[in-house]
Amino acid sequence: MTEHLNNHHRDTLDKILRHPSSSNVEWKDVLSLLEAVADTTREHNGKYEVTLAGQTDVLRVPKGKDIDEQTVVDLRKMLRRAGYEPDKK
Repeated sequence: MTEHLNNHHRDTLDKILRHPSSSNVEWKDVLSLLEAVADTTREHNGKYEVTLAGQTDVLRVPKGKDIDEQTVVDLRKMLRRAGYEPDKK
């Protein structure tokens, strides 16, 4: 299901889906991945509305460059719901 993603997007997806998750997942990389796989809209309040697999979630932009653990958990649920799974190595 990741054939349409470039290597950078695949790496970000792997960081999100990996257990334990990587603590260094940059927001800019997450946003780039989401723009490749979902309908992503920046709202007036600075949050992002993300529609993937028929469900919409709202994400906040982190204060730092990396996303927090709860955002990783939320993204993992969203991506798995859409059928994305970790690569088997």
